[in-house]
Amino acid sequence: MNIQWYPGHMAKTRRQMLENLKNIDLVCELVDARIPQVSRNPDMDDIAGDKPRMIILNRTDLADPDETRRWAAWYRAQGYAVLETDSQHGAGTSRFAVAARERLADKIAVWNEKGQTGRSVRVMVVGIPNVGKSTFINRVLGRKSAKAADKPGVTRGAQWFRVQGGIDLLDTPGILWPKFDDERVGILLAVTGAVKDDILDIETLACKLFELLAERAPQAIIDRYKLTIPEESDFLGYDLLQQAGRKRGFLISGGEIDTERMARILLDEFRGGVLGRITLETPEDYENAPEA
Repeated sequence: MNIQWYPGHMAKTRRQMLENLKNIDLVCELVDARIPQVSRNPDMDDIAGDKPRMIILNRTDLADPDETRRWAAWYRAQGYAVLETDSQHGAGTSRFAVAARERLADKIAVWNEKGQTGRSVRVMVVGIPNVGKSTFINRVLGRKSAKAADKPGVTRGAQWFRVQGGIDLLDTPGILWPKFDDERVGILLAVTGAVKDDILDIETLACKLFELLAERAPQAIIDRYKLTIPEESDFLGYDLLQQAGRKRGFLISGGEIDTERMARILLDEFRGGVLGRITLETPEDYENAPEA
């Protein structure tokens, strides 16, 4: 599976980020709590340079809460400030202004010594497409100012917003990186909706998701789709897709199973949290994972 999606506006956004950084005090990166590391743009370290950083683990309502806590500990051990949020329902977003000022406490103290008391903290909010940036900003603002939608590529231009608590937010369009060299990265981004469905074969994607769920959350698919996960299978994802389609009665002419219909349902139900709160990667997938 070779996934490439880097529209022209993403290259333009990267250039704009670099231009805006000279006016930024804190770079705040939203990630999907279901895939915290994969949903981070690897180019962001180069873009942000030595600016102070914050990681916001968003969509915690869809992720395993124990794994979210472990991921928060993992990022804090690397020196990031961390905030856990569910922007859809507002959980955690009210702490943003306080958390941002805490991360910049030393810098704010210097401003105060120079007589710049009350100076606004300028925060750039970044993240890949469809990670929930606009919804997060609207929650922080307490009003619908940033355009939000449940699909990637909605925000197309940088926008400044004033937040109570002395924070100025710069919202930026979501950007991916030019090419996913690791197939696993592309699959995880695709199943969570960070890239558009129409650039992938939906049944292949569903097979990959079934394989992931069989490893990470087997009971969730057993309970939901009444499956039996085989101990050995050369085509595990397809076997499970066919089982689920048969159990649901999705048959077409000749008794063939409508695997495309089942594939769309699986993706919709996973993305909507119907299968439960599931995290698809853990700190142990990476080196130097601390105990939480």
